[in-house]
Amino acid sequence: MAAVLLSLISIFIWSTLAVLGSRVTRLPPFLSVGIALLVGGLLGLFRVKDWKVPFSTFAIGVGGIFGYHALLFAAFRLAPAVEVNLLQYLWPLLIVVLSPVFLQGHRLAPHHVAGSLLGLVGAGLVITGGRPSLDLANLPGYLLALCAAFAWSSYSLLTKRVRPFPTGAVGGFCLASGLLSLLCFALDSRLSGAPWPAVAMREWGILLLLGIGPMGAAFYTWDAALKRGDSRVIGALAYLTPLLSTLNLVLLGRKQLSGISAAAMGLIILGAGVGSLDLFRRKPSLQ
Repeated sequence: MAAVLLSLISIFIWSTLAVLGSRVTRLPPFLSVGIALLVGGLLGLFRVKDWKVPFSTFAIGVGGIFGYHALLFAAFRLAPAVEVNLLQYLWPLLIVVLSPVFLQGHRLAPHHVAGSLLGLVGAGLVITGGRPSLDLANLPGYLLALCAAFAWSSYSLLTKRVRPFPTGAVGGFCLASGLLSLLCFALDSRLSGAPWPAVAMREWGILLLLGIGPMGAAFYTWDAALKRGDSRVIGALAYLTPLLSTLNLVLLGRKQLSGISAAAMGLIILGAGVGSLDLFRRKPSLQ
């Protein structure tokens, strides 16, 4: 149950990403991501000794955290945000269905597939409002969004496949990813000739919260959850992220809860329950 609690903590923290991120949209994406990830990395400085991991493990960590954000923000530039969000939220489904591919001893049961598909439909309804309108003219952006989903699901599963490493190493992954993001921002500014924006005090506060929460602490609790639990169950539970994100927006007055959203919430909760049936099965007692 510790893995479930840790994954729920990550999901709850990630549900604040949309609310916080919407308040720094004036800033270039790579600048916001870079600063927030640097803060997230600095959270792990007290466990800096844990940052010494094999290069392959470090590459997986940085590739997952930096690669996911780089692909996602590139997709946002090439396709409408609603459809990009829908496609990138395939990562919980990919975690479930790819578990047997990446991990030994993980068989995909029918209820894992059913729960993930229910969650996928619900997540799509939350994000699109029931009105998806994919346009083939935006195909490059859609493909990048799919790659982002694959990057995060692969990172989540590969961290269970490599030699065990301490969760504190995630701080090194975040710090390196933040530096790479800032490097991308600097290169983009140089090539485009765009001036560096002045960051207001309020925006610094939001970036600090992003780094402490959804782009910092959530990565640590997510890694700890994956180390302790079944990735198929955790992947099904992850569909609660768009649900809670929508609730946060509603509570803050940024979005009305429509009938479509209410139906989507029911599907997401049902999908999470179906995909997590393993939690409620009685394990045979040892005699």
